[in-house]
Amino acid sequence: MKKRILKIIKRILITILSIIVVLGIVTFLYMQKATFGSLPSSKSMVQIEKSPHYKDGEFQNRIYTPTLAPGYSFWGEIQKQIFDKSVPTEPSKRIPSVKTDLKHLPADQNLLVWFGHSSALLQIDGKKILIDPIFSDNASPLPNTVKVFDGTNTYHVQDLPNIDYLLISHDHYDHLDYETVLALKDKVKTVICGLGVGAHFERWGYPKDKIIEQDWNDDVVVAKNFTIHTLPARHKSGRGFKQNQSLWASFLINSPTLKVYYSGDGGYDTHFAEIGKQFGPIDVAIMENGQYDKAWHYIHMLPEETLQAAKDLKAKSIVPVHNSKFALAKHTWNAPLNELNRLNAKYQIPLITPVIGEIVIFDEHKVFKQWWKDNSN
Repeated sequence: MKKRILKIIKRILITILSIIVVLGIVTFLYMQKATFGSLPSSKSMVQIEKSPHYKDGEFQNRIYTPTLAPGYSFWGEIQKQIFDKSVPTEPSKRIPSVKTDLKHLPADQNLLVWFGHSSALLQIDGKKILIDPIFSDNASPLPNTVKVFDGTNTYHVQDLPNIDYLLISHDHYDHLDYETVLALKDKVKTVICGLGVGAHFERWGYPKDKIIEQDWNDDVVVAKNFTIHTLPARHKSGRGFKQNQSLWASFLINSPTLKVYYSGDGGYDTHFAEIGKQFGPIDVAIMENGQYDKAWHYIHMLPEETLQAAKDLKAKSIVPVHNSKFALAKHTWNAPLNELNRLNAKYQIPLITPVIGEIVIFDEHKVFKQWWKDNSN
């Protein structure tokens, strides 16, 4: 009897081990797909290892930045994301949008068109600049796991004009989208991104001379008195098991007539005040405001932190982004805009809150309708 039990246990263990091996092989093969991008080449690592922000085999924030705040656990957060259905994170109605002819924008205007989440087209002093575009229906390498809200996928790459500069803040899937970047290849003249991010573009067929990889506090001179500055952020990166192999960043577009700052993703830190001191006042701050959680606030700002960051930047106005397209956090879909508006009674910074596709002329002082309240659950 004892020998029989030992045989059964042995068979069970062999079966479990076989399943683990098979799952490991399947996972490894799946992660060879192009959507996962690539790690930097050995040649690129020569440049990366010179960065003062690359230590102990990965990029580091300027101060200690855990992914989770004290009191929260990895498995607890996974369980909450999968099983907690207490908060309706998706809208019950279609998100409104307007259809704009992006190929015939008023040439003499500085403007912005927002596409939901953090994707936006800027026209500044005649240059067309696209930031963190995602026109796919799913912000994940796994099909049908992070789906767009109804009404937010009305624009596609074919709607866009030719792009002078494509700015990528970091390589997470909701900011660097494989399908979108692939479709953009013949429309984009120059990509500006953090160190290491260029490896993804190279794998996806972009010629190396189209890609400018930068460290924090590096510059790209666009024209006389027109510079795009790559600046610090407090976040993470990674598209696979090996994390933080590329640099996350924010950007300042500093033209002869306008200063536009884009925060990318990231937690609150002193870099906002430092940028404000060096470059302020900022005319328009495009700021992360959405998909937040108290557990993640070291790497994603809460709404009041967004407002404080804008104040630190000496921002004259805010475009709140990272909301209204995907449910990545356990708050109602319109909580970010509701909270920002409520808390702004204290800060009194003008908010620019267009619907998707609406043209925002920066020189106009328009009062924007709170469209998300008409579309609440």
